[in-house]
Amino acid sequence: MTMVTLHETPGSLHDALVEQWGSDIASGRRAPGSKIASDQAAAELGVSRTVVREAVRVLESLGLVEVRQRVGITVRRPEHWIPYDPRVLRWRLAGPDRMAALRSLSELRSAVEPLAARLAAERATPKQCGELAAAVIGMAATSRAANMPAYLEHDKDFHLTLLQASGNPMLAGLSTVVTSVLEGRTEHALMPAVADAEALRLHGEVAAAVQAGAGAAAEASMRAIVAESADAIEQAVSS
Repeated sequence: MTMVTLHETPGSLHDALVEQWGSDIASGRRAPGSKIASDQAAAELGVSRTVVREAVRVLESLGLVEVRQRVGITVRRPEHWIPYDPRVLRWRLAGPDRMAALRSLSELRSAVEPLAARLAAERATPKQCGELAAAVIGMAATSRAANMPAYLEHDKDFHLTLLQASGNPMLAGLSTVVTSVLEGRTEHALMPAVADAEALRLHGEVAAAVQAGAGAAAEASMRAIVAESADAIEQAVSS
């Protein structure tokens, strides 16, 4: 089993154990149905039973394990995991089913962001309109290094602002889905070195349409953006 360095402070021990076991479960190194022996783990890792119990409690809250009397700690199947938790998303995207996870996230994003764009055209504040425009300018300024962190940050700013500008807290609450797709494409070399000119133009169109209150135009341009992203992920999955 993959091990991590467990630091000395209780909080660090707890966090490191959650990270280790969460990663092991999401990657399949701990298979569904397998057991985690807490006493054995405490002895092997040199940590207290309290640290193990706290880590298990976190994993249970995320749906990764089930704890039952006289049965113990059992690893659960992926359908039981909390799908939008940032830690679960990060562990899945670091694992062998990365492309399947990206595809699922991309499909959800395709349903969410066009609607958010249409609503943003009705509800965005002047400040949010300015932030969308600034993000597009930032993307254009860093477009020759679209696979680098600076471009990613401007891209994330654009999409997170758009979700907030929808005025719908349920849509805004899906920000981890959108950022996971954007981060996943960058971190796993699915972004071109130079940004696609059409994609940049479409981001500009969304910003302009939102500012103009043109809901249908904002929705159409955003649908084209998420379609381009989905196509890139599908090509990567198929290759």
